[in-house]
Amino acid sequence: MSYNTKNYMEQGGEKLVIGGTLEILEGASVTGLPIAENQADSTATDVAGVVTDFNSLLVKLKAAGLMEAD
Repeated sequence: MSYNTKNYMEQGGEKLVIGGTLEILEGASVTGLPIAENQADSTATDVAGVVTDFNSLLVKLKAAGLMEAD
């Protein structure tokens, strides 16, 4: 009998490979993920202000490792 599985624990238990769908059910939690610094709500009154606020958000996402750096 041969098994072909998309989700498996590598030998030694150091790495879990998810090749299928990972479903997180209601009430479950995930720990250990990076968290970006809070970005305050924008109070911009023109496009230039929105651009400044948006760029601040991008900097925070990159610093937290949630977005690839430039």
